[in-house]
Amino acid sequence: MRRQFQLPESDAIYLENLGNDWETIIDGGMHWVIIKDHPVPLGYNISNTDIAIKIETGYPRTGLDMAYFYPGLTRLDGKLIGAVCLQPIDGKQFQRWSRHRTATNPWREGVDDLSTHVALISYWFEEEFTKR
Repeated sequence: MRRQFQLPESDAIYLENLGNDWETIIDGGMHWVIIKDHPVPLGYNISNTDIAIKIETGYPRTGLDMAYFYPGLTRLDGKLIGAVCLQPIDGKQFQRWSRHRTATNPWREGVDDLSTHVALISYWFEEEFTKR
């Protein structure tokens, strides 16, 4: 697994404990963490996907945003997933989910990190089936 840049130690420990392979890559000048083979809840076309998370300059003071999946997800019930588009990362077409923190759930410097962002992604997976 590639380690093209270093994450904060707490993030690296979290990823090691997650049990999935993971990489840090620099692609097109952007820093990415890619979590391999992450489980996807029932209701989607696949059971596992790679998750890419863009690490912004200034992280962890600067918050993490959105999530990118390869392969992309579709709903088994045929309903469309809103606010998605394709994003090339590392030679693959990832599916970007444009999901963001809100005023009631802002990034909390010193509290939020990669682990809370992955938890938020899990929430987005579930929320997709409750909002329609």
